[in-house]
Order: sequence, then C-alpha cells, then structure tokens
Amino acid sequence: MGNYFTPEKETASREQIKEWQTTGLVDAVKRVYDNVPYYRKKMEEKGVTPDDIRSLDDLSKLPFLTKDDLREAYPYGLMARPLSDCVRIQSTSGTTGRRVVAFYTMNDIRLWEECCARALVAAGGTKDDVVHVSYGYGLFTGGPGLNGGSHMLGSLTLPMSSGNTDRQIQFMTDLGSTIICCTPSYAAYLAESIHERGLRDKIKLKAGIFGAEAWTEEMRHDIEQALGIKAYDIYGLTEISGPGVSFECEEQNGMHINEDYFIAEIIDPKTGEVLPEGEKGELVFTSFAKEAFPLIRYRTKDICILTREKCSCGRTFVKMTKPLGRSDDMLIVKGVNVFPSQIETVLLNHGYAANYQIVVDRVNNSDTIEVRVEMTPEMFSDEIGKIRTLEKELVNGLKSMLGIYATVRLVAPKSITRSEGKAVRVIDKRNLYKG
Repeated sequence: MGNYFTPEKETASREQIKEWQTTGLVDAVKRVYDNVPYYRKKMEEKGVTPDDIRSLDDLSKLPFLTKDDLREAYPYGLMARPLSDCVRIQSTSGTTGRRVVAFYTMNDIRLWEECCARALVAAGGTKDDVVHVSYGYGLFTGGPGLNGGSHMLGSLTLPMSSGNTDRQIQFMTDLGSTIICCTPSYAAYLAESIHERGLRDKIKLKAGIFGAEAWTEEMRHDIEQALGIKAYDIYGLTEISGPGVSFECEEQNGMHINEDYFIAEIIDPKTGEVLPEGEKGELVFTSFAKEAFPLIRYRTKDICILTREKCSCGRTFVKMTKPLGRSDDMLIVKGVNVFPSQIETVLLNHGYAANYQIVVDRVNNSDTIEVRVEMTPEMFSDEIGKIRTLEKELVNGLKSMLGIYATVRLVAPKSITRSEGKAVRVIDKRNLYKG
C-alpha cells in the first residue's frame, strides 16, 4: 500500500467513484446547457437535452468537443461562470492560429493543485521535501500546477522555471532539492550538465516528475541511472486543467486518472464510437468538476489504453498507459504510421542518448525520412568506415521497428540543439497540413 494525499478519494470503491461521476456529469451538462450558448447549440444539433443525461451510460449521447471548438469560441465563448468569478487563465503553447485559453475559479485552482499534490505524494513527496520546479511558468500550466501542488503538500518549493541551467544546478546543490519537476528532455539535459561539472555526488534528488512531452521507458531508465532517482510520469492538458489529470504511482506502470474530477473514455478516432476497456484508441475527457471551463467529451488526440486491473499501490482510479502516439500529429510516412517514440526506442537500445531529430520530406512525390542522431563521445570517430557501419546498424534496427527504410545520419556529440523546454523532435518539410 502506498502513501496518498487524499486517501478516502484515491482508494474509494468503484460504486462511490461512479456516484461522484454520475452526479458530476448530470450537474455539468445542465450548467453548460443553461449558461453556455455554444454548448447549447451543439447539444441541440445532436438533439440532446440535459433531461436525456441521467447516468454515465448516457455520456455517449453528448457531442464531442475539439480544439477547433475552443478556437472558434475564443476567448469567452465556452465560459460557464461570469468573468467576475474567474481568477486566472492558462494557455497552450500552440503556435498556430488562435491560442487555446482556459479559465479558472479559485475552486478550480484548488482542485487542480490537489491533483498535483496527489502526484507528488505518489512519487514519495512529503512536506519535508524540497521541490524544484523547472517547468515553464506563466501561461504554460506546468510551472503553476506543480508549484501549487507542492505548496498544498507543504513542501519547500523552488519556482525555478525553465532555462538558466547554471542557476538550476546551483540551487539544486545549495538548497538540497529532492524532487525535480520538468520535461524529460530537460531532465536528460540537466543530468548531462551535472555530470560535466562533476557535481553528481552533490545532488540530493530522489525523484522526478516528468511530463509535457512523449518519452520512452528506455529514456526513463537512462534518466534514473544518470540522476540516481525514480522518474515518474505525469499527464495533463491545459484544456482539462493542466498537469495532474493523471499521475504514476510507485508501480511506474501507467497513470492513475483522478476520476473524482474527470471521466475518461476511449473512442475509435475515425468513427467516434466508444471502445471497450482495454482497447487502444483516442482518449476523451469530461472535466465535470470544473466551474469556469468544464469541457464535456473533449477529444485529446492522444492514443492510449485504459485499464482497471488492481494496482499494488491500492489506488482504485482507472489507469491510462503513456500516450502511445497522437491521432493527429502522428507521422504518416510512405503510408505507414510512425511515432517518434518507436525511433527513440531503437536508438536507446543501440546505446545512443535521446538526442535526435526526425526530418521528413517529399522528393519526386515520394516520402523520405532521415533520422539525425548524435553519437556519444565514446563512439565519435573521424573514421568514415566506422561511422557508416554504425549508421547501417541503425538503419536495420529502424527497418524492423517501422517496416520502412529510413536513412540515418550520425552527427557529432552536442551538434543537435538542446532544448530547455520541449524538444523539437520532428521536422516535417512536406507541408501536408497547411490549409
């Protein structure tokens, strides 16, 4: 049995969880129908009224919401409470078109920070810890979410934000940081920088909470070894609240969804049909407990699997796998679905660090895919023959993983730009998605 921040909720019976979700859903649907014309119109188009929603089985009668709806209703069109009740916004880091803005009442922030506190406790956090938050602050949800969760837990909180690696390491050593929260790519970069400075033995970290981008099991093990920590995954999206929608426990095998605040479904991304538990499909969330900005059946575009198998930590909340890719920005190369995580697995299995870039292009109407990979200092050699042999090994490894031929270019150590926020893994030059 593990430690819990809110034991009575995190270990509640299925019946109790269903009761919370049913009451919450019925209430949220009525609230958005009465207060949000945009929602009412969508429900009317589908021929649904709040009276049709009496149990969780009725959820599938409701229309989906997508990021396009959020952009169309921007800025205030999906608010379910008066502006005077709202105390904060957060916004996505998206670069195209109108940004997605989410609104919060004081209670929404409390609920979100509670979810983040649960994630910290699941990673072994207590009020005696020093929580080092290197997610970005400001509009991005990472920093504010974990910052608030750490405060709620009563831990000393270092609001570092991202970047300025020298200062990060100085505070880490001087103040004895024990839990680090950042993106996995920045954690790998910090580990590299700590080793370069010979400060590994001055670091007191015991755990890390890493999210906001995809990462593999291999990358987890690399970070754990490099920093001497346990690395935990956390999941969330601005539209639903931010990090802490789900989190990993000591099993490190899937993330528990905070079902007292969120309802999760898995659908077939093509047909929208709800899939049975255990099937792989697109994750859909209903954030029924939110006051200012509740979203009903929001399509995340993340592909994953839900499981209710009993967890050794004692939590009864459903678990989701790490996102296994995206139903939208997944690469389709030569008709084959390619996920960067597959490529990363091959590289790490061949002894390379997770510093790579995937460049997709179209030459003479045919797709090309090139994987640029940094050599480790030990591999680095000016013998062309030796480099060609290493490249050929990776080409074969990628062919068996992806089923297609990708060219590989090994490049000098540190020649691919390091990211202090989200790593830019994919450069798609084909312009397939431009209007």
